[in-house]
Amino acid sequence: MSAKLPWQRESNTNSNTHTETIEDPRIVAQYCISNCQHIMESFLSLFDPNQDDGFEEEPELNGNSSGGGSSSSDYETDANANECSVVSGMPTERGNLIFDFEQGMLPPEPQLGNVEYKLKLVNPSKQRFEHLVTQMKWRLREGNGEAIYEIGVSDAGYLQGLSDKDMNASLTTLKQMAHSLGASTSVLRRKTIAARRAVAEVLVRKIPDDQHNIEVRVAVLGGADAGKSTLLGVLTQDELDNGHGRARLNMFRHMHEIQSGRTSCISHETLGFDALGNVVNYKYNEMMTAEEISDRSSKLVTFMDLAGHRRYMRTTVQALSGYSPHYAMLVVSAGSGCNDTTEEHLAIVRALDMPFFVLVTKTDITSPDATVQELCNLLTTIGCRKVPFVVTNTDEAISAGSNQISENIVPIFCVSNVTGTGLNLVTKFLYVLSPGISNAEKDRLEQESCEFQVDEIFRVSDVGPVVGGLLVQGVLTENMAMKIGPLPDGSFHPVTVNTIHRNKAPCRVVRAGQSASLSFSMDQDVPTLRSGMVLLGDIGNSLDEPYGTFFFQAKVSVLFHATAIYVGFQTTVHIGSIRQTAVIRGIMGGERLGTNDCASVMFEFVGHPEYVRPGMRILFREGTSKGIGVVTQVFPVNKTGIK
Repeated sequence: MSAKLPWQRESNTNSNTHTETIEDPRIVAQYCISNCQHIMESFLSLFDPNQDDGFEEEPELNGNSSGGGSSSSDYETDANANECSVVSGMPTERGNLIFDFEQGMLPPEPQLGNVEYKLKLVNPSKQRFEHLVTQMKWRLREGNGEAIYEIGVSDAGYLQGLSDKDMNASLTTLKQMAHSLGASTSVLRRKTIAARRAVAEVLVRKIPDDQHNIEVRVAVLGGADAGKSTLLGVLTQDELDNGHGRARLNMFRHMHEIQSGRTSCISHETLGFDALGNVVNYKYNEMMTAEEISDRSSKLVTFMDLAGHRRYMRTTVQALSGYSPHYAMLVVSAGSGCNDTTEEHLAIVRALDMPFFVLVTKTDITSPDATVQELCNLLTTIGCRKVPFVVTNTDEAISAGSNQISENIVPIFCVSNVTGTGLNLVTKFLYVLSPGISNAEKDRLEQESCEFQVDEIFRVSDVGPVVGGLLVQGVLTENMAMKIGPLPDGSFHPVTVNTIHRNKAPCRVVRAGQSASLSFSMDQDVPTLRSGMVLLGDIGNSLDEPYGTFFFQAKVSVLFHATAIYVGFQTTVHIGSIRQTAVIRGIMGGERLGTNDCASVMFEFVGHPEYVRPGMRILFREGTSKGIGVVTQVFPVNKTGIK
């Protein structure tokens, strides 16, 4: 991909697009001023839902189409409140639009990431076509199999548009480019701007050769009565709720959950999309199974339904820390608004530096306006500093899902599980949502030795023990020799992986960042398993044997404590899938830690040794006290001889 300097611009010939250089910076300034005087109206306002352009609005789940979101009113807040306002779904911060569509332009094309601007793709030469294919391959790698192409847009972000003939030819070329890489294309939106010229946004998707589909993990958070399980039941079962929680029954795993209506453990649900963006769920056809959903989907969204009651807060934090979801979905009831649990979950998500979006439910009972205002105030506080973006139509949903401009933007959807209002916007948003991990980081993790964190343990008849969890780094295959531990004495036990399942379907390979379930060979002894153990690659070097540890040192920051933390303070520590009580044995450079204080702290596990390595993120909490940090040093049992 050829990078263009700020004083370069694209110009057209009959067959190709080439770069023209402007030498004098004064000419550049005059050029920009001249163009700004002729810039079109807001980009989003050009996407008129009443205009027939070949892009159909996705229908509501109850069969009714909705082009305006969950409410006919716009959400407005005082522009002086927290220096933030939300007007007609567009976020502003200090008076500047994050999405600068009012100037009729997009931000300049990013050099990194999966977004590519193309002014024109008409009859490229063979050499040019090969260059474009190489460029697409790079963008797909940056987006972990997904790329967004803006057609009719210059590298500077100007919406110049194309005639119908040139647009159709450009889309055909783009499809040929994708086909040469084994990828598919789908037009997210195509709109006419001025003088019968059009711009288009296209999603290019290529499933990696070693995967069934592209997976996005989403953790579902919120208070006990926010409607999380009901929402997932409606999305995955494609059946609206009756207003009394019927849709959530399929989400529960225990009888006491059905009786109380409260989730107490981690529940996994999947929502698929085919290459054309159609939803694939249990109502896709008769007798649909989870394995068939995985097989038919080019993209799979895996929801983790987490407990909302404070009684199960440790389980919720363990899931967020152990499964490393790509996004968090915070569910808030329009009736009860932001309660203490909502703020607690929001604080944990921010501490883990996890991107998130918000769904306001139960809009069929009460207006969401007050709750949206409350969310705006909460998200724009000094400690949070996020920009709320209320999504009211399909174009805004696509922009929220595919836009890489600002990481501070938090999309807000107003939905109803009873009437289906706004749910089509959520599915469209999820369709274009990217896993978000960079290609360089993915390659780096796959080059490391295997490390699989055990989060759940099952016993299956005729199979034996089965462990579920996340592959943090490396590549894991069937019949691979591993070591599991640590055992009570800190040592590891050799095992062999027999079979692998992902998304309830068998597979042969698991790569870094993917969750899976593993079984072991039946002809070998497997020690007593527990959550928090790890499977490590057997490197065959006796001098570098892995061992568990009781003591470790971490650089921590206290997010909140009512008074102060002293030596001897007991807290629940979360490190990956590890969840165990630990005691602070030493505070370097002081005797106490208060809110916002940072220090190097020595921890000791109370129960049994755990496998911890430097660089791992730590989250500790006890009651309302919370803190985060990074492990800096460990003291393995075999080297210290302690316990």
